[in-house]
Amino acid sequence: MEFSHSDTELIRQPIGYWSWAASKAVVTYIRAGLSEFGLSQPQWWILNQVFDGGEDGRTRAEVHAVLEGYLDVGAALEPEIDALLDRGLLTITDQRLHLAPEGRALRDQVAERQLGMRARIHDGIPDEDYVATLKVLQRMIHNTGGQAWHH
Repeated sequence: MEFSHSDTELIRQPIGYWSWAASKAVVTYIRAGLSEFGLSQPQWWILNQVFDGGEDGRTRAEVHAVLEGYLDVGAALEPEIDALLDRGLLTITDQRLHLAPEGRALRDQVAERQLGMRARIHDGIPDEDYVATLKVLQRMIHNTGGQAWHH
């Protein structure tokens, strides 16, 4: 890949634009990959949170609490949870959500695909550069009084 600007020119580029453009490109790519499995991104997050709950599963409130801790999802999760229940990917017992066998199989299949997607997103980016980029973004969030889950 060739950069369209010299380092001298890049230093004057707006971080707001580049962070937005990167976010838009990556999220679009991820959502396209998830759609191949009939999943929305929030449904993927929910499946993972229920999976992370282990054999006990999670309540709706617990799923909300975890995801709202770092995502701006609000009430949008309820129809997504209901859709997963309707598809038979989740079950509910005593108010606790659990992965149905089909849900576990799909979650495992998508998790495997996600590894490949992550590899493509990170292609040509040394781990040190990735870590440095995250630290820079975290510092910018801190400097502007913003909040992110890493705080």
